[in-house]
Amino acid sequence: MSRPNPAAVVLAAGLGTRMRSATPKHFHPLLGRRIVDWVVEAARAVDADPLVVVTSPAGKAEFEGVEVAVQAEPRGTGDALAAARTALAGIDGDLFVLSGDAPGLSPGLLRDLLEVHRRENAAATILSFRPADRIWPALDRIDTANTQGELYLTDAVRHLVENGERVAAYVAPDPAEAEGVNTRAELAEAAAALRDRINEAHMLAGVTIVDPKTTWIEADVELEPDATIHAFTVLSGHTKVGTGAVVGPHAVAIDAVIGAEATVGPFCYLRPGTVLEARAKAGTFVEIKNSHIGEGAKVPHLSYLGDADVGEESNIAAGAITANYRPELGPGKFRTTIGRNVHTGVHNVFVAPVTVGDKAWIAAGSVVTKNVPPGGLAIARSRQVNKEGFDDRNRHD
Repeated sequence: MSRPNPAAVVLAAGLGTRMRSATPKHFHPLLGRRIVDWVVEAARAVDADPLVVVTSPAGKAEFEGVEVAVQAEPRGTGDALAAARTALAGIDGDLFVLSGDAPGLSPGLLRDLLEVHRRENAAATILSFRPADRIWPALDRIDTANTQGELYLTDAVRHLVENGERVAAYVAPDPAEAEGVNTRAELAEAAAALRDRINEAHMLAGVTIVDPKTTWIEADVELEPDATIHAFTVLSGHTKVGTGAVVGPHAVAIDAVIGAEATVGPFCYLRPGTVLEARAKAGTFVEIKNSHIGEGAKVPHLSYLGDADVGEESNIAAGAITANYRPELGPGKFRTTIGRNVHTGVHNVFVAPVTVGDKAWIAAGSVVTKNVPPGGLAIARSRQVNKEGFDDRNRHD
């Protein structure tokens, strides 16, 4: 007979004063999530039901998709767990009590912990770890906080032992999975450990990451096999990278879609809403925002495209800019539409709203303010005038 799913309580009510921040410790960002979100997602992955987060009154509205319990005053971890009593009413099974500042917790570790707990038929099972180099710093951090009258959850374990109950322990194979975050230095260490975990998972799934130590990929990024990510690249949000695409070096993509066999970088910035279709290119010193670049289209270098649609196989020459902000026309941004197989010239400005038809050509140095018909040539610049003998003049005239 299978046992019911375990319940889980995530303790996230502390302020984290050692972070020296106005932001509560559990809400500090960490590779696309807040610290506490990593713990919540680990519990969600093992089908914890119910899943309760204990937070301070200020954090009551900061969670979605979980039950929230409020610890009215910071009276220690024991009091924090007690705050979840009502949410756990009627639950008579296994219970995970998880620290919300331990982002390294993995679903696999929680499953192993639960297995040991059930096998040992224990009243409580403690997750432990052997730190590689933290025993002396840990001793240095010991203080007299218990004189403040707080209720410590660890005392509950002592009481179980004193009453003759069986208490087991499970040692985490990797200390980084169990260590908490109390300072910004430890936050950086946790980020590095999660970065390595994420990168390894992608590499084992068939993605080439040339230099994992300088490549930062957030948790919700999707990479298809045979994509290549070069050094000093940051992929954030819900970015997706297709098979055969090459990204970087020195590329940043946030909530962008990079199609199969597309090329990004080096030194490229893809902002939210950018879509590069298959075989498209966003090259060196290119910034693209909220734009759709069609299949095989190229934006090779030194350009900014915002709120634009570029058709397939079009080529955007160096120094192109879309002027998408027209306050005299009303609020918001306006779009530039460039058709298929269009060839622009260097140093073009497209003043939105404007449309360039399929197979059109734009002369170098043109500022395009009117629609260009399909197959046409747009010239929007001053006529060149040469004055002979100009260098022979009296320079003081």
